[in-house]
Amino acid sequence: MRTKKKMKTSPANKAFTVCNTIFMILFILITLYPIINTLAIAFNDGTDALRGGIYLWPRKWTLKNFITVLQKDNLITGAYITVARTLIGTVTALLSNAILAFIVSRKRFLFKKQLSLFWVITMYVNGGMIPTFVLYKGLGLTNSFWVYVIPGMISAFNMLVIRTYMNGLPDSLEESAQLDGAGYFTIFTKIISPLCKPVYATVALFVAVGQWNSWFDAMLYNRMNSNLTTLQYELMKLLSSVTNQGSSAESMKNAAGSVTPETVRAAASILTMLPIICIYPFLQRYFVTGLTLGGVKG
Repeated sequence: MRTKKKMKTSPANKAFTVCNTIFMILFILITLYPIINTLAIAFNDGTDALRGGIYLWPRKWTLKNFITVLQKDNLITGAYITVARTLIGTVTALLSNAILAFIVSRKRFLFKKQLSLFWVITMYVNGGMIPTFVLYKGLGLTNSFWVYVIPGMISAFNMLVIRTYMNGLPDSLEESAQLDGAGYFTIFTKIISPLCKPVYATVALFVAVGQWNSWFDAMLYNRMNSNLTTLQYELMKLLSSVTNQGSSAESMKNAAGSVTPETVRAAASILTMLPIICIYPFLQRYFVTGLTLGGVKG
């Protein structure tokens, strides 16, 4: 016979559950308020936004702010370049860092401690902007799309994060594979990488966000080539131009209607964060640990 045990909830537990729920709801509201407020300002008329008092809902709906941003010259070209650099840069960076982390995490690899210390030093010390520019120019990376990809292929921080995760995997997994005749390439692709999906997703998200939001390298290395501009660089120039024009609605008149620097800035911010917000839910499910449980039979 099956016995059903009913768990009795004490008043203290009920009070804790209620307080915890209220706290989490308030925390979510506080976290989402800046995004909702920016969205409300982006969809609000620029002249009306000068009055203030817009919090969670637009007072006067309009699409003029988004039209102003989307009508920016070279914006479509910048969007293509940004998407390309994000996809290619994320894949190449993840692959190169994962391979390097796998090599360094092997116990038989010589000088791994010395190399790890060297890479840590590079996180705090670099050659500076001018030597870096001269180096990239000597390598032919300036005025080139690959300046967005090749310098970011290896990151000491991302490599150390992946290496630390790999060091936490049971050694018996690799040993059992070697007994079956598996080589390092098979161990990396068939055993280690499937168990590293959480850290791969985390590093991929870090790299993708960095690639998507980057604009300084476009200004520094490809400023004279409009075909290699990026979305963030074009939006930065747009925000700079509307800010320099002043905050009066009359000074912001254009073909789309009257807008203000505040509303244009809000619309540009929404367009910038939208792709990352859409991608994040698909990567969030990998942000868990414990995938190695059951990998080794007791």
